[in-house]
Amino acid sequence: MASSAGDPPAALRDRARGALLGLAVGDALGAPAENLKPSEIRARWGRITGYVTEHPAGTDDTEYALFSGLLLARHGSALTPAHAEAAWHEHIADRADGPFRGAGFSERGTLENLRRGLAAPISAQHRHAWSDGLAMRAAPFGVFAAGRPAEAARLVAIDGSVSHEGEGIHGGRAVAAGVAAAMAGATPVAVVASALAVVPDDSWTARSLRRATAAAHQGERAVRRAVVIGGYPWTDLAPEAVALAFGAYAAADGDFRDAVLTAVNMGRDADTTAAVAGALAGATQGAAAIPAHWAAAIGPARGSCLPSMAGRHVLDLADLLVERAASGARGAGPAARRDVLRPDASLRRAALPCPAARVLTGDESEIGA
Repeated sequence: MASSAGDPPAALRDRARGALLGLAVGDALGAPAENLKPSEIRARWGRITGYVTEHPAGTDDTEYALFSGLLLARHGSALTPAHAEAAWHEHIADRADGPFRGAGFSERGTLENLRRGLAAPISAQHRHAWSDGLAMRAAPFGVFAAGRPAEAARLVAIDGSVSHEGEGIHGGRAVAAGVAAAMAGATPVAVVASALAVVPDDSWTARSLRRATAAAHQGERAVRRAVVIGGYPWTDLAPEAVALAFGAYAAADGDFRDAVLTAVNMGRDADTTAAVAGALAGATQGAAAIPAHWAAAIGPARGSCLPSMAGRHVLDLADLLVERAASGARGAGPAARRDVLRPDASLRRAALPCPAARVLTGDESEIGA
């Protein structure tokens, strides 16, 4: 795919594909284990070493990442809370084609507030503003702002102003910054440091990240013990989920397969923790590190949670974000405006060690137009 500033380096494109395909693969691997304890996982499957369902697919994690990534590709570094709020209305809150199956409590609280007429940041004032719902859709910001963790954190916080506050924002910032560092070839230690650098040092998120990564060399049980609050009913708590994901990534020293399987087998919000660990490791190692039979299961989004995302593919989004970043366009010029939501989208794809994305057609509106 050509850009007005010339083709981005192949390695950067490969890391982008690795990050977003890794997110979708981790999501699909972790979905059956969501909200389970490790003992329950072992009782059902032994140790999970691959897909345990016949038709694995991404869940709300993948579809919300597509949604936020397409919004970012539309506006780039000029993204504002008003852009994000308008996109939520047009493509989620004001649509009648729900039922948004699998959406988390933070998303449902946001939808309720938006439908009541509340605007950002008031729309984020609900009981689950601390959830990992922003962290699960944060990886595209790191892909776009490759090598610029602070910029990735700034942009994801703008997106999150519609739906999250406090620790929920911190979790998204940590993930976006970590992916941005990994996209530039940072070591796992430096990736963790980049995540910590963009959240308050005395925040719950920072404390959990430090504990999880310090315990990583002892394995997944130690990581889980370091951050999980026993008996706490909510598994989508951002400081916990983000720390488990980074702990899994650190325990695997950035290896994709080990990172996502470590996250999956720790249970709790396993689809999100594995999606985040997969994004970090995919950005670190590139798309080729993702086992081919795992990658082959990831097709276009089904739209089971967000009907407006049906037919979109994470690989198209990865290419689009790299092109958008390379163009450097802040306005709405041709390179900035062309995206996979447009009916005239035409994407050229190089040979990949994973399935080719479907080129999207149809009478579909742009995100945040």
